Amino acid sequence: MRPCSAASRGKPQSPHPPTDSGTSSMTMQPWFADAKLGIFLHWGIYAVDGVAESWSFYADEVSYDAYMAQLDGFTAAAFDSDAWAGLFARAGARYTVLTAKHHDGVALWDTAQSDLSVVKRTPAGRDLLAEYVGAMRRHGLRTGLYFSHLDWSHPDYATLRHTDPTRPWITDNPYTMPPEGQEDPERWERYLVFHRAQLRELVTGYEPDLLWFDGHWERSESQWRMSELRQELLAMKADVVLNARMLGHGDYATPEQGVPISPSEGPWELCLTINDSWGHRAGDTNHKSVGQIIRTFAETIGAGGNLLLAVGPTEDGTITPEQTARLEGLGSWIERNREAVHGTERGVPFGHHYGPTTLSKDRRTLYLHCLDAPREFVALRGLVTPVKRVSVLGTGAGLAHRTVGGFAGHGVPGVLYIDPPAELDPHITVIAVELDGELELYRGAGHG
Repeated sequence: MRPCSAASRGKPQSPHPPTDSGTSSMTMQPWFADAKLGIFLHWGIYAVDGVAESWSFYADEVSYDAYMAQLDGFTAAAFDSDAWAGLFARAGARYTVLTAKHHDGVALWDTAQSDLSVVKRTPAGRDLLAEYVGAMRRHGLRTGLYFSHLDWSHPDYATLRHTDPTRPWITDNPYTMPPEGQEDPERWERYLVFHRAQLRELVTGYEPDLLWFDGHWERSESQWRMSELRQELLAMKADVVLNARMLGHGDYATPEQGVPISPSEGPWELCLTINDSWGHRAGDTNHKSVGQIIRTFAETIGAGGNLLLAVGPTEDGTITPEQTARLEGLGSWIERNREAVHGTERGVPFGHHYGPTTLSKDRRTLYLHCLDAPREFVALRGLVTPVKRVSVLGTGAGLAHRTVGGFAGHGVPGVLYIDPPAELDPHITVIAVELDGELELYRGAGHG
């Protein structure tokens, strides 16, 4: 996973795998499109010493033995699944994703396929997935499970080389592949049996709404047999959502750490850290402000995506005060402006309004997200549909507005100028433009 690589933290290093944007033709489950916000939980033994998830031993930042010694310190002693779920609900999230197994191979559930689990090998000594799934459902949140296709601890994993060794993110690493001429296809087949068996445990045992895959880049689509895997997963749970890291057989794209300049036309989800780390790293105090997170959220939903905001609990299951405050700050803004968040779709192309926009599902209300305090006016260009009313979300205050200019004889509408609100949101003020009919835009170049 690129999010968890040393590359994503600007450190030297491990591979720089791409995010797989290839998706299948499956119709996305309706809940996903309206969720808007998910919480991404990287929780595992790496939180004990505060090292990078799996990548720290891969890149020789620590030895494998030192990394695995963290098993002895992983307690989950303060883990309160209902407190987690309550916090995420207050943040405005509709779904969560927890790292059931990262590249290190350590499972958070009592897998029968290996003894490398927090149940068998750590003081936590219990099935953390069961607690997590139960609490999320009690609080009305959809449940997602992160699962790494690769497993750098499994003895049969590094037994095959990628079919295209020239790919720039493929490296000769002992955790990844054998030396040339020493491949063992039979052992690789054993690994695939293990891989499928663990997924079967997760799908049948916990019935997740979403499977968030990672670790796809070290083998080809045919080596993973991804098409076959998709069919197997849907046979077990027909409505499970699969992210794009299935080499062309997933349901939605997963860009990371920045809103795409040209977002996918289909469903997508931005993975974003609150500080610079995915899991808990005590020395990482470079937290994004509440305002920065809200701005990224507005830009994401305005472009048709969901924000998957990463939280890194400590080894005992505590979510730090710094991350808690930012989740609650985001949730307060969503609550004030929920009409412009849920029940909406991507807004108008940039240039009509210089900021994000969202559009009601009936296409009769356009929401203008004002990233900065308006001065003389707020402008909306190219609007053909007549306007019934303009108001401020949160306060309901009506705003005066007028249309100026245009070239009626050639179908060119004027610019809608809206008076600035007297009372502004501390982060992003949202203006609702109620239309007398469905949204129609002018997209021409004008009369020459």
